[in-house]
Amino acid sequence: MIKTIEPVRALKGIISDIPADKSIAHRAALFAAIAKGDSTITNFSNAADPRSTLECLKGLGVDITIKGSTVVIHGRGRKGLRPVKPELDCGNSGTTMRLLSGIVSGSGLEVTLTGDASLSSRPMGRVLNPLRDMGAICDSTGDEKAPLRFKSNAGLDAITYKLPMASAQVKSCVLLAGLFASGETRVIESLPSRDHTERMLGLEIDFNADGTRVIKSSKGVELRPLNMRIPGDISGAAFWMVAGSLVPDSRIELIQVGINPTRNAVMGILKRMGADIRIANTIDDGSQQAGEPTADIIIKTSGLKATELLPAEVPNAIDEIPVLAVAMCFASGISKVRNAAELRAKETDRISAVVEMLTKAGANVTEFEDGFEVKGDPGFVPKSAAYESHHDHRIAMASAVMAMMAKEASTINGAECTEISYPDFFSHLKTLAEV
Repeated sequence: MIKTIEPVRALKGIISDIPADKSIAHRAALFAAIAKGDSTITNFSNAADPRSTLECLKGLGVDITIKGSTVVIHGRGRKGLRPVKPELDCGNSGTTMRLLSGIVSGSGLEVTLTGDASLSSRPMGRVLNPLRDMGAICDSTGDEKAPLRFKSNAGLDAITYKLPMASAQVKSCVLLAGLFASGETRVIESLPSRDHTERMLGLEIDFNADGTRVIKSSKGVELRPLNMRIPGDISGAAFWMVAGSLVPDSRIELIQVGINPTRNAVMGILKRMGADIRIANTIDDGSQQAGEPTADIIIKTSGLKATELLPAEVPNAIDEIPVLAVAMCFASGISKVRNAAELRAKETDRISAVVEMLTKAGANVTEFEDGFEVKGDPGFVPKSAAYESHHDHRIAMASAVMAMMAKEASTINGAECTEISYPDFFSHLKTLAEV
């Protein structure tokens, strides 16, 4: 689908239905499936990725009832999963494939995980290697990519695993496998990544003398049914934070967005750049939100200055970097993103895709192996351009934000990929936009 984006004069209004957080939705569904008893999850995401997780769980014999945005999962416990078909299609979802790998190998199930062309191009050795160290029997293509084939095993053994990169998906995979393993599994991370798994499972965490975190899991962790509401996704909200900061005479209010400290770096980065962003009506009721705080976020137009992302901020803001790159084009000075090579292993090579997007808009950008540099200008006016999504939802939406600031219409090829995380993005744009 080719989507045309017209220039926008102002963005004004309230969005009360920011898409539910995908990361939390995936985990809630997976954890509920291996708990015993019924879990009720409200405000479950209608995006394609979390729905892939639900379909995979159905393929493992889990009964799931869906009514609107409420999902009831009839948990089968650690030993109750049984494949009802030999292949499980994870669609475009790396979270589904990587986290499910931990559960499948821990359960000793014989099943194959497949995905679409994009998912099948992403690196999976990062989860297969520690699982093999635990005793999982699995193979893949020659370059450690999907499909992933798991065979029955005699049971897993606990390991101590130091993450070679900041990755919540790898961390969660190993911790999930640890729920089935003999002994105590420990995952060590030098830079904190999103901590939804630890929060929802109530896992024990220690700190080493050097500041590294040690997260523990074992068969002794009690898996309880969930009764929770999924917060709004701050990654989806980030597009409006940037757009509301850039488009003149704008005021946007986003209702009940998740502000987990391991996810909200985008707000801090934009505030450091001078963005007029504030939060209100903070709720931190762990019993109803699985320990996830939420708040309303209010954004007004502001001038921006350049910034450099700190190494510790990169894993926290990894999904928001494409739209932060758009903000950097309009900031006075030179902005830098380095230590972000992980962007090349996303739905597409996001470093290359971001540089292409900014170049088409006429911005001054330099590409590096692990990031990029943008020479911004508060008076920058993007060219009308034909942007490519590269089948990456975040590139498509970041391109839309850039296109709002142009003087003439631009197009986005492959814009339907926004369905992966934010099905209502373009309808929300239509609601907010004054053209």
